[in-house]
Amino acid sequence: MESPGRNFQIDYIEFGATNIEELKRFYNTILGWQFTDYGPTYTSFHDGQLGGGFTTDIPPGGNPLVVIYTDDLEAIFRQIKESEGTIVKDIFSFPGGRRFHFQDPSGNELAVWSE
Repeated sequence: MESPGRNFQIDYIEFGATNIEELKRFYNTILGWQFTDYGPTYTSFHDGQLGGGFTTDIPPGGNPLVVIYTDDLEAIFRQIKESEGTIVKDIFSFPGGRRFHFQDPSGNELAVWSE
């Protein structure tokens, strides 16, 4: 079977936050994570294996947002719309790429991104 590389792999995870600076200090102190800020409501981290971020745009304490990478964003967007998935946030641009959010048939929200 041919390896798809990073296509369709979980690539990133986002957590809700109430105080970005406090979380950066906490995780830097206990785990040594380094951060890159993308405005006042978002910071990203890399733990050496998986990248992720903290944002005040989603409430903390709930399920984290799992982000899947794809080589062809529009194709997956169409497939989800044609299947039992629901698009909850249309394709949008962010520093580094574009992405959209969807809910699976059980109501779990995930995101898909591409460069």
